[in-house]
Amino acid sequence: MTLLKKILFHKLSIFIALIALSAGGYMVWKEYTKVPLEAKYKFHTLENGDITQSVAANGTLNPLVLVTVGTQVSGKVIKLYVDFNDRVEEGQILAELDPALLDAQVAQSAASVKSAEASLELAMANEKRSRGLFTKEYISKQDLDSSVQALKSARAALDLARAQSQKDRTNQGYTIIRSPVSGVVVDRQIDVGQTVAASLQAPVLFKIAQDLREMQIDSNFAEADIGRIKVGQNVNFAVDAFPNNSFSGVVKQVRLNATTVSNVVTYDVVVTLKNPDEILAPGMTAYVNVILAEKKNILVVPNAALRYKPTELQAKNGAQNNSMKAKKEKKETNSAILYVFENGEPKPVKVTTGITDNRFTEIISDGLKVGDKIILEETKSTAKATAAGSPMGRPF
Repeated sequence: MTLLKKILFHKLSIFIALIALSAGGYMVWKEYTKVPLEAKYKFHTLENGDITQSVAANGTLNPLVLVTVGTQVSGKVIKLYVDFNDRVEEGQILAELDPALLDAQVAQSAASVKSAEASLELAMANEKRSRGLFTKEYISKQDLDSSVQALKSARAALDLARAQSQKDRTNQGYTIIRSPVSGVVVDRQIDVGQTVAASLQAPVLFKIAQDLREMQIDSNFAEADIGRIKVGQNVNFAVDAFPNNSFSGVVKQVRLNATTVSNVVTYDVVVTLKNPDEILAPGMTAYVNVILAEKKNILVVPNAALRYKPTELQAKNGAQNNSMKAKKEKKETNSAILYVFENGEPKPVKVTTGITDNRFTEIISDGLKVGDKIILEETKSTAKATAAGSPMGRPF
């Protein structure tokens, strides 16, 4: 039994020694692979910068004044004098319609005028003769009255014939289409030989932009943004045709007439701009940014830092405390918490936030200055990467 006890004691000693050796090795490995606390976090160094706060939407470039040229008479197009992009002057002939039918009407109305004039001459002679006969009592008063009435009717018939003749001559003049303004032809919707019919409404023949050196953008902004847009605010915009260029304009009008599409409410915001080189063309899509506020050389911080909360703090507070804190932060919309690394742990610093461009936000704080390092996020992958690269990467 003594020998057996010795053997058991010897094995137990060896087992304890192995456990101690394993524990010691694990502690050595843990200490060797331990990541410094600073390596757990990703930092950002505070600095001054510029922030432009804006709201964005898409729009379409249009001429400031776009005149639609139509016709008041029907007919076949026999001549075209202008084409797309041609510059025209006010009163310049753009096209001609076939005047044959209207020429015939003018001739017919002229003949009607001559007939009415002849009838008037006869009525005047009859009225004069009747008065002489009535004086000598050869005819009755009724016969005289009939002569007077016939004279008045003849005069009215002449006036009617002359009015019809004037109308026909006016319509004859409408066969020549003239430009009502000076500008550039941006659209032509007719060709030679085409028949245009002016019935209930005048057909569109041409569209003329009065001056492409001044244009406007019709843009649609969401109702959530419309309350911050005011007349006179500066606007930056870009177009696909010139991706490397930036253009500017000014808000001219915020139209109150809302448009609803699929339960989405938008408002039309009109932006005026200068186009001295006329490189911007009607119909281009503009990506508009209305500048709400601008500040330069202010203390700015990435928005990620405003969203960061230490893991330990989240676990300690619990879901209920976080919910209460979220409600409180909603009330204090200009208040936020940033974290700096101090004495081996994150330290909260309360700041006041200003304008934002959705990437960086202005902060105001007596406890922070340029050069301070704030925590952006926790880099948990650092410890894993260090363990994987260590020669003692695996425990016993």
